[in-house]
Amino acid sequence: MPPATAFIIDDELQSRNFLHKMLQQYFPEIIIAGHASNVEEGLEGIKEYEPDIVFLDIQMKGETGFDLLNKLDKIDFSLIFTTAYGQYAIKAFRFNAIDYLLKPIITDELVQAVNKVKERNPVQSASKEQVEQLYQDIKNPHKIHDNIAVPTNEGFIVIPLNEIVYCHASSNYTQFYLTDKKCILSSYTLKQYDEILTQQSFFRAHRSYLINLAHVKMYRRGEGGEIVMSNGHEIELSRTHKDEFLHLLNIR
Repeated sequence: MPPATAFIIDDELQSRNFLHKMLQQYFPEIIIAGHASNVEEGLEGIKEYEPDIVFLDIQMKGETGFDLLNKLDKIDFSLIFTTAYGQYAIKAFRFNAIDYLLKPIITDELVQAVNKVKERNPVQSASKEQVEQLYQDIKNPHKIHDNIAVPTNEGFIVIPLNEIVYCHASSNYTQFYLTDKKCILSSYTLKQYDEILTQQSFFRAHRSYLINLAHVKMYRRGEGGEIVMSNGHEIELSRTHKDEFLHLLNIR
């Protein structure tokens, strides 16, 4: 199998050079096919080099990475956005299961993002629909979501939020327990889901559990207590979270 190739699109020379240097240092097996500083150069480079991974800046002088992607018939490469957008944008990226790096790029986060792309089997690229949804979500940061794209080692699965009973931490992964009795393993951590789902009627009942309040069926009193979910599973309620939980459910 030939080595993977990468292409960098960013209007800042310093950012391009830094990313190139870090990739050479931590992923010497990846060939840097080239750089581009704007949408036109980026399109030409993608067509010429057919890279496996594209690092794409969102905001470039009068243009955006979305402008480039809209000019493509399909996205047949792994896409990692680089962005200086604030914290609100993280929610949009995670809901759509699209990889990103916040500027200034931190080495550990770069390594994690590239490893995640390399581990996918087969490599799944973002769809045009995912990218369009991401664009709309960034423009409307307070949008209420009905679905979430859950990344797995094979790609991603779109799940309606009302079908998620609860999420369980499993090392650096998260298990989703659904209303149809299925269990899906996500490559994101529970902490990452906590950051985006607690504003969507989910509650961190315990360090290992994030529950959908709409699926709570019973509460058993105790030091912390136990929460019985709609699928019959019993979730331990942390003592430190007990008062907040009882307040949310208006339980005295």
